[in-house]
Amino acid sequence: MRRSTFLAAATATALAATLFAGLAPAHADNTTGGPVLSDADGWYEPGLVFVTAHSDRPLTHITAHFYPLDAPAGGPEAGSTEDFTQYTGQDATSGVWRAPVHLADLGDYRVTVDLEDASGATVTGALSPHTLRYQTLVRIPELTATPAVPDYLHQQVTVSGTAVATDPRHPDTPTPAAGVPVDIETGRGRVNATTTDDGRFTAAFVPVQTSIDLTAAPGASVNYPGAIDLLSPKKSLHTTQAPVRFTASTHALNLKQGATGTVTGRAEIQTTAGWQPLPNTTISLAGLDAHNQPLFEVGETTTDSHGAYTLHVSSYNAAPAAELIAGTDYMPFQQLATEPFSLHVAYATHLDMSADLTDASSLKVSGYVYYEDARAHWPANPTITLQYSKDGKSGWKNATTIPVKIRYNKPQFEEDFARALTTTNTNAYWRAQFNGNPDLATSTTKPVHLYRYATRITGFHASANPVRKNQAFSFAGTLQYKNGTAWKPLYGGSPTLYFKPRGSTTYRYVSELDTDKHGHLIGMETAKQDGTWAIALSRQTGDHYLRSAQVTDYVDVR
Repeated sequence: MRRSTFLAAATATALAATLFAGLAPAHADNTTGGPVLSDADGWYEPGLVFVTAHSDRPLTHITAHFYPLDAPAGGPEAGSTEDFTQYTGQDATSGVWRAPVHLADLGDYRVTVDLEDASGATVTGALSPHTLRYQTLVRIPELTATPAVPDYLHQQVTVSGTAVATDPRHPDTPTPAAGVPVDIETGRGRVNATTTDDGRFTAAFVPVQTSIDLTAAPGASVNYPGAIDLLSPKKSLHTTQAPVRFTASTHALNLKQGATGTVTGRAEIQTTAGWQPLPNTTISLAGLDAHNQPLFEVGETTTDSHGAYTLHVSSYNAAPAAELIAGTDYMPFQQLATEPFSLHVAYATHLDMSADLTDASSLKVSGYVYYEDARAHWPANPTITLQYSKDGKSGWKNATTIPVKIRYNKPQFEEDFARALTTTNTNAYWRAQFNGNPDLATSTTKPVHLYRYATRITGFHASANPVRKNQAFSFAGTLQYKNGTAWKPLYGGSPTLYFKPRGSTTYRYVSELDTDKHGHLIGMETAKQDGTWAIALSRQTGDHYLRSAQVTDYVDVR
């Protein structure tokens, strides 16, 4: 007979090191083949031990020996068993064998195994890499959930069960496990309970998923020190999702960049009692991608206790293809509901204008316009409309349309416009308006007040006529401006004096005259020759005065 002894006389120190480091499968020394032990364990079956082994010949005999963990090496065993029957495996050469275990005390035991096969090869004292937990087993055989199919009107689920304790010394007489804490997994959360004297427990929760595998795990307690706690079998739970519908005050918004739109409505859910308000439900607006899948969120709100909502929609992101959504993914008691939506945004433009009204009633306008957002685009033929109003507040009228010359065609680059025109509106407010398109918002400059007063010179004549040669003389006359319908003296004006000698056809510049506070002309000249003197407000007339008609007086010099 071939025979070898495995760890027959190992010291306590060596045994402890082996238990922590693990062992290679034990087999007969100096042989090829023969019995090999893989494991010996309790498999959480009270009062049983399972031995996993194999050999090149059928195994004919197995004996398991049990030693308290704290017992020294070489000490007496606490018990043994050899009543093994094959539990799994195709034949006796390999598989799992099972045998009952009867020990006097609960505890954890190290296990050694003796093996023999049909050839007579043996292994004695092969140490299992695992210990035998000879402890009370606490488990929950079954869970009950009520209602079995929760819905919108019956959301709270009650989970119940019974924890039982089985002593491996009396495996056929399980008893209710009292005072045991129970941890119940509810999908995305947990609830806790404690068993009563009859081992029963009850806990309630509201599902947050449509499908849940409920499990319950007993925990350690003073009533069952050292017990083995086993997870309960799974209990599948599925909720019912009710149909949802909602209204929207609009399904399209056209917003200028920076503005906010509003959508209002009411959400309802269908139950066995009919359609009823749906409170505390998310209403969101999402932009869609090319495959009609939500790509980004534009706005979100929540229905009130009556199912009503007010959704504020930002113009930050345009969403030509979008949808309103009632609810969120995976809500356990309600379906999603959607409504089509379109959010169009006209991106902001920036406009500036300068304007000037000349002496000759010529209006000169110039300016620029630009946009900042790269998502915008210029229209094919962008234009500026020049407008005027009497008071700068209402009654705006279009004066002309000015094209914008696109040179850069890029965001943040100014594009120019300019125009000169003759106008009869010598006292009006002017502004420029950019005529936008769906991508670019209309913009308008602040009104600019441009005004010019008509002028005239009345009573113009030389103070002496005829006049002696080389004699000084002055001019009489009054410079006036027209404010509304009344002519008033123009103080500090500088009308221009001209002279055309007799026989000539050309006037020549002589000087600038002054006016006093009454508009009377101030100035002296010396008589040189016969000719015509003329005066007009025709040169630099300041910001508010138009040139006057020319008036003349012939002076005879002797």
